[in-house]
Amino acid sequence: MRLLQEKTPSGPERRTALARLTDDWLAALFAAAAPPQGVALVAVGGYGRAELSPRSDLDLLLLHDGSAPQEAVAALADRLWYPVWDLGIALDHSVRTPAQARATAAEDLKVQLGLLDARPLAGDTALAAALRSTVLADWRNQAVRRLPELAELCRDRAERAGELRFLLEPDLKEARGGLRDVQALRAVAASWLADAPRDGLDTARRRLLDARDALHLATGRATDRLALQEQDAVAAELGLLDADTLLREVYEAAGIVTYASDVTWREVGRVLKARSARPRLRTLLGGRAGERKQPVERTPLAEGVVEMDGEAVLALSARPERDPALPLRAAAAAAQHGLPLSPHAVRRLATTAKALPVPWPAEAREALVTLLGAGAPAVPVWEALEAEGLVTRLLPDWERVRHRPQRNPVHTWTVDRHLVETAVRAADLRAVELPAELGPGPGSVLVLDWRVAAEYGSLPQGHRLRADLLRALDGTLDIPARLAEREAAYPRRRGVQAPPPRVTVAPAESRLATVLEVRAQDAPGLLHRIGRALEGAAVRVRSAHVSTLGANAVDTLYVTRPDGSLLPDEEAVDLARTLEAALG
Repeated sequence: MRLLQEKTPSGPERRTALARLTDDWLAALFAAAAPPQGVALVAVGGYGRAELSPRSDLDLLLLHDGSAPQEAVAALADRLWYPVWDLGIALDHSVRTPAQARATAAEDLKVQLGLLDARPLAGDTALAAALRSTVLADWRNQAVRRLPELAELCRDRAERAGELRFLLEPDLKEARGGLRDVQALRAVAASWLADAPRDGLDTARRRLLDARDALHLATGRATDRLALQEQDAVAAELGLLDADTLLREVYEAAGIVTYASDVTWREVGRVLKARSARPRLRTLLGGRAGERKQPVERTPLAEGVVEMDGEAVLALSARPERDPALPLRAAAAAAQHGLPLSPHAVRRLATTAKALPVPWPAEAREALVTLLGAGAPAVPVWEALEAEGLVTRLLPDWERVRHRPQRNPVHTWTVDRHLVETAVRAADLRAVELPAELGPGPGSVLVLDWRVAAEYGSLPQGHRLRADLLRALDGTLDIPARLAEREAAYPRRRGVQAPPPRVTVAPAESRLATVLEVRAQDAPGLLHRIGRALEGAAVRVRSAHVSTLGANAVDTLYVTRPDGSLLPDEEAVDLARTLEAALG
């Protein structure tokens, strides 16, 4: 009680001291009970990790080798449990042999997770150490089966408790990004199949534990929910300015845990998929899977960016130190193709990328628009940039809104995520009021001014471009066939459903022509398909204004009948539907 009443700050020292005092007390109870041989008292779960908060319950296992009479073991348990209950301390207890503990762990994932942190307190320490080693071996041997079960447990918990970093009254333990997820990451690491990004994770875990300690002290209760009415007191307990500062620190910690969880579970999925493919590969190769190495496939996405093993990674030729636009270009390419941005690539960009000049070059501005216009896949990519501090480096004022809470239950997200989600939702909106403006007057001269650049790799050869253009003009180049070849080689946007093309008639936009607006996902041959459809409809194009906004093409067409008159309303609508069908 003295330790809890002292005004020492919450932190690892207090938790360690509280665990040590509890250890000594329980060890004394154990010794006073005159235990038989072959019995050990073991701390598991959070207590096993010596992470006791002021009002934490105690997770205890009375382990025995089966040689002592059951009556003696039961009497020992009573002499241990009742003093704990008498003090009003919540207790999660069990009495088992090593075989029983292993059998229960095999059936109950939560029991197995608790045993991974088993720590002997008193008695036969060798018996306890052997159990922990056996449980760890079981966990590693069964990881292929149990890790998907753990992943499902994490998903179910997140659905129930919500996303910690966006909740006004978050559950520090159960919500996504909370202490349960930290425990899950420890379990994944113990399996030796994958490991979480370590940068900042220990600090985030400590911050969440400190907040829970302060919450217990402020309320005098074993609660993990940071209720609104408790936040000022918890902030004061932690020496923070106010409740908003508290929430921002908690949200930041939860964001680190969430990102680490996303990366880790993605890696687990990749490893499990590879393991399941090995037997099939062995059969195909007619021998052992390791006898031949399959070449690593790299699909170009943009200059300096390729897809490899389901992630957007930096190409071998990428030079971030010489290419200031590469972080935004890599992010845009990943989001456009519905791919996660490799954490290794983000870390390299964060440590080596050259700062963008001010004002930004056009390429960087276009990449940012492309990223934000990619829709839902932009969110995990943005979070990857955020995790390594790249967003704040690119946009210094972002720090002012980063993790800032909105104390209004109407708002779902913090200010920073609210801005990102606004851009994501806006990417799906296609009905925009046009200013695209009268068309050109009589006597205008046709001028085509093209700036050609390679999407990745070396620049195109000028003489080949000129030859292809001449052949296209004289009709000897099979344009549809060439476009089909390019489209076949074009990287597909995996997992991303592009919005359907939309063609609308702009009423009364011009007295000289009927105005059509075409909005579609940019793709090879898009303008060619538009032109072929217009040619087939036997209309005349007075003017075409072609532009690209991020990943979307926005084209405004001024068309007339062959005699130069405006299209009647019904014909204009039919033409719009014809264009939509051609683009679909």
